[in-house]
This record gives sequence, structure tokens and C-alpha cells, in this order.
Amino acid sequence: MARAVSLGPLIRLLRPKQWLKNLFVFAPLVFARELFQFDADLIALRAFIAFCFTASSIYIVNDIADVDADRAHPEKRKRPIASGEVSPRQGLFLLSVLIILTILIVNGMDPRFVTILGAYFLFNLAYSFRLKDVLLLDVFIVAAGFMFRVLGGAYAINVQVSSWLVLCSLFISLFLGFAKRRGELAVAPGLEGGTGRKVLRLYSASFIDQLMTIAAAGTVISYALYTVAPRTIETFRTEKLIYTTVFVLYGVFRYIYLVQTTSKVENPTNAVTTDLPIVLTSLFWILSCVVLIYSAGRIPWLG
Repeated sequence: MARAVSLGPLIRLLRPKQWLKNLFVFAPLVFARELFQFDADLIALRAFIAFCFTASSIYIVNDIADVDADRAHPEKRKRPIASGEVSPRQGLFLLSVLIILTILIVNGMDPRFVTILGAYFLFNLAYSFRLKDVLLLDVFIVAAGFMFRVLGGAYAINVQVSSWLVLCSLFISLFLGFAKRRGELAVAPGLEGGTGRKVLRLYSASFIDQLMTIAAAGTVISYALYTVAPRTIETFRTEKLIYTTVFVLYGVFRYIYLVQTTSKVENPTNAVTTDLPIVLTSLFWILSCVVLIYSAGRIPWLG
């Protein structure tokens, strides 16, 4: 007879804190000027929930597949399956529930969105079982997940998404991905050539620092070019979106500082949600974008 499991470990198995990443689904809603359209909001919310449930499904599969490695990790051994709070069979049952709920949520949505969501699921399955051990490709698969979110959000509400915005999403996700690897090396420096996650043996701190520099530069440049692109200016009827670049710059610089001085970046979600300067910068960036986009830049003190 299977033992009962409390609700707490099951919720932790879903990793709801990681759902923060799925906010990228709402980017097309904001930048397509559909934020205050109820029908579009509802569809975008369905897309967000579908990505959350799909992501949680992948986390469950990953936790079951990596249970032995997680038990050897100082932090991951606390995960519900690795710690024994949830059995693999119970995890599989929860997985089946999530898949059924996701199918019900996406029923009737744009086929392109369903295709993107399916591709996101398959890419991450490939990551969990093989690609996470391939140098560079491990981070690129994670970055692809963010692009799937942006494209999925656009397809869900049937709007076009700027190529610059897709590029910016790619670079920022690569930056965060390499920062995560850097954080993992920082908390377990002996992994370079030692034991633990296989792919970490192929990385070095200096190599990752170079990759982060390239990704950080790509993030800032692609975002700045997006704000001054003719299509952007024509769509939003303002050239003032360029002012929001300062928040992107500060956020990137602050994150690099955290990479060099703390171990927070081993979990990017924790770094983004617990570091007050990054939290405030993110809020100011979102607020300034919404105000400029939906007021067509009519802010007197900005000229």
C-alpha cells in the first residue's frame, strides 16, 4: 500500500518559484499593446498556465531521472523525490495529472501555440535525458526555452513579435544560463575535472566569464537596437523607449556583480527575486515600458 504524502512536498515538486520564467509569455502582450484587452489577457493567462504546468511536468521527469545525482548534491538532495518525501510512483501520478490539465487548457487555442508548447516539452525532455551533458548545447537548450515562451505568447494572442525582441530574449537567457553554470562551479569548485554533474567538468570559470561577457553585450545591444528600430518607433509612436535601456544595463551589471561575489546565481530565480536592487530595477523597467508604450511617450519632463 502506497504511503500518503502531504501537500507541501507535492507543491515543492512542481517548483512554483520557477514559474517566474514563464512571465516571458506576457512580453508579446505588453509590446503588442494588447495589455488592456480582456480577451487577449485571458488567452495569455491560459498560455502562461500551460507553460507552468508543462515546465513542472519536465521538472518531475528530471527529478525522477536524476534522483541519484541529486542525492549527492548539497542542495538538490532536499528535493522531494531525492529526499524520499515523494516516491517516483507518486511523482508519475502527479505528472499524468499535469499533462491532462495542460491538454484541457490548450484545447481550442491557436495550433501554432500548441506546436510551440509541444516543442518546448520535447526539447526539455531531450535536455533531461541527454543534452544537459553536452558542452554549450546544455545552455542553448535552456535559452531556446525562453524563445519558445516569447513565440508561444505571440502565437497565443495572434500578434507578430519583433526579431530584435526574440534576439534579446536569446541573449538574456544565455547570459542567465551561463551565470547559473558559473554559480554551480563556485559552490563546488572541485567539479572541474572531478565528480558531480558531468557537463561541469567541461567548463571552467574563465571560459564561462568570457561567454557571459558576450551574452551580456548581446543582451544590451539587441535591446537598445530594438528600442530605436523604425518599426518599434512607428508602432509605439515614440522614440523614448531608449530611456528604458538604463534599467537593462544596470540589471545586467548588477547580476555580473552577484556572479563574482556570491553563490546566489546557482539559482537565477532566487537571485532575481531576493536581490532588492534587481527586484526594484525590474519593476522600474516594467513600469517605464508600460507607461511609454501605452502613452505614446507623452511624458512632458522627458521632452
